[in-house]
Amino acid sequence: MPPSVAVVTDSTAYLPDVPGVTVVPVQVVARGIPHDEDTFTGDLATATTSRPSPARFATCYDELAAAGATGVVSIHLSGELSGTVESALAAAKDAPVPVEVIDSRSIAMGLGYPVLAAARSAAAGAPLADVADAARRTAAVTRTFFYVDTLEYLRRSGRIGAATSLFGSALMIKPLLHIVDGRISLLEKVRTSGRAIARLEDLAVKAAMELGGAGVAVQHMGARGRAEALGERLSKRVTAACEVRVVEVGAVIGAHVGPGMLGVTVTAYEG
Repeated sequence: MPPSVAVVTDSTAYLPDVPGVTVVPVQVVARGIPHDEDTFTGDLATATTSRPSPARFATCYDELAAAGATGVVSIHLSGELSGTVESALAAAKDAPVPVEVIDSRSIAMGLGYPVLAAARSAAAGAPLADVADAARRTAAVTRTFFYVDTLEYLRRSGRIGAATSLFGSALMIKPLLHIVDGRISLLEKVRTSGRAIARLEDLAVKAAMELGGAGVAVQHMGARGRAEALGERLSKRVTAACEVRVVEVGAVIGAHVGPGMLGVTVTAYEG
């Protein structure tokens, strides 16, 4: 029997098909034409992004209710980075079943891990409040660090937050960034990409060890070789990790960080 609580997320979680999870796509806009993220194949250098409409969420919630869901937990990327949560909240007001909308305060696997936690809880038959709490607990202990080859994409998109001071720095600066309170902020300045990746690895190991049992996700944009190598090193160093996965992010994140991005998300692992 399928769980009575359905889980909804958006495409920036970059999860494989997960039973009980419905994905609403964020859109990529190129030359004024919107595309669902998974269908976009154009040039990221000139692309922008757009939230899903409230109507799209409303249709999703209606269909889940018609299929037998008695409640929905809808978990999305940070409201500081996108209006997706606002669209979900607008649709939730008139949904035929209760909808709990959660701002993950993160993106990519920082969103994906809370979604997975909610899906496990729902699959176990937990009620709406418990499924939502599982997502919130995981979001609260999830940390994301990342490195970009160039700040140009973040500068153009306006998503860089407290790291704007970097724009006057030397061109060779390789910033290490992290997500704090839902925003992208500067963590450290590093001079070379090699040192940045080594420091990224150390930060991930430290965070994973502090959490005890941990899930670790290495994320990349067009840098699979570097990501897989980092994942292998983390598998050896993080003895407490229950899993290390490598995930390629899609066009929505790509439009804001550009090719070459490498990031690590660490979370407490539940089951």
